[in-house]
Amino acid sequence: MASADLESLAQALKQGRVAVLTGAGCSTESGIPDYRGSQGLWKRHPTELGTVYGMETWPEEFYAFYAARVRALKEARPNKAHRVLARFQKEGLLEALITQNVDGLHQAAGATDVIEVHGSMAHTRCQRCGRKDSPDRLLEPVTGRDDRPACRHCGGPMRPDIVLYGEQLPPEAMSRAWQAARSCRLFLVVGTSLQVAPVSHLPGEALLAGASLAIINLDPTPYDGRATWVIREKAGEALGRLAELMGLELEEEEAPPTANASH
Repeated sequence: MASADLESLAQALKQGRVAVLTGAGCSTESGIPDYRGSQGLWKRHPTELGTVYGMETWPEEFYAFYAARVRALKEARPNKAHRVLARFQKEGLLEALITQNVDGLHQAAGATDVIEVHGSMAHTRCQRCGRKDSPDRLLEPVTGRDDRPACRHCGGPMRPDIVLYGEQLPPEAMSRAWQAARSCRLFLVVGTSLQVAPVSHLPGEALLAGASLAIINLDPTPYDGRATWVIREKAGEALGRLAELMGLELEEEEAPPTANASH
């Protein structure tokens, strides 16, 4: 993108009322693989591990997969993209920060009230009663269905508190996301190719309500032709340049590990 176009996006961001939607590309610079890229998780692991069927049919593999994600997230740190977005929020520029990621890195960077439409690895949840517990429950060894981590309340199987394939997205989070899309002045997409409904329809909702659209993503998206700004760069690089143009300085300190992977 030409510097003049980047400057105009910086000016638009300064006006506030920005709704941000982030995806896996926002966290890849933190060392967390995405799902659909050339090195994505589903290129290396069967997609069935992201389903309730996988949890019931291959419990040993299912829990080993998510235990590895818990361990990886304990070492993950927010990158510049997370820090810039947290700074935007601190400056009062954001209408909402919506994420498809389940890694908790927005919060680790200092963001609050993050709308997590795919859940969070920050906890586990009982498949039967819905009670929540520590993500470390996923680290317990599993050799079959009978020794899956059990709920301390009802004895049901504990699972990642994320949206698995085929499951409904959390209604409250999606309601807030739709409202933010309808009320924002600028809808900013960061690090998602907008391939998975219904979240992929949020930019269209914002456009219908009269908002402008900006997209920061390495790969094409279905909305590129309708966006005012399309930036083909890594999220941290593009947002870092925008922060500089806006005169915002970032704290470079590392946040503590988060026990909360991109989904």
